[in-house]
Amino acid sequence: MFVTFEGVDWSGKSTQAELLAGWLREQGRTVLATREPGGTLVGEAVRQVVLHGHDMTPWAEAALYAAARADHVEQAIRPALERGEDVVCDRYIDSSVAYQGVARGLGEAQVLALNLTVTRGLLPDRTFLVLLDPDEARRRGGREPDRIEREGDDFMRRVDAAYRSLAAESPGRIIALDGARPADEIAEEVREHILQLL
Repeated sequence: MFVTFEGVDWSGKSTQAELLAGWLREQGRTVLATREPGGTLVGEAVRQVVLHGHDMTPWAEAALYAAARADHVEQAIRPALERGEDVVCDRYIDSSVAYQGVARGLGEAQVLALNLTVTRGLLPDRTFLVLLDPDEARRRGGREPDRIEREGDDFMRRVDAAYRSLAAESPGRIIALDGARPADEIAEEVREHILQLL
């Protein structure tokens, strides 16, 4: 199965992705735990450019994320699924739709179409959206923020609203989780949903 985790920066989604991958391995399953942008040499190189590089136009940013995703799907995600492995990915297409499509104003439909094209339509079986008020999420941030994380509060609120809208549009795929709860409680809820897929 292909499972992704989404949320605003510092929402706790990466922690939940790690916890699920570890739990699945404990169940005897083979898991590819990966992230976006990243997961391949090309993806990691793009990660450096988009998160730690120079300012860029919104479409350049969206195109770079899509390029990294195209390589990630073909080189890592799809082969793992074809081998019968589970894939747990920290961010995927919904991130681009929320951040670039909505918050950057490029258009939800346009960014979604680009990403469905470059991934040949590969969507997750389940997406867990860790919802946390952007102000609370920012208070959690401890390390030096990257280029996206340095965006203002209005930007992060637009991202949060976009995610909530996506969850409402795709209730069968996107599971919204209360990110204000303790991590172990959230992880237990995630496992309950995953058990329905096994």
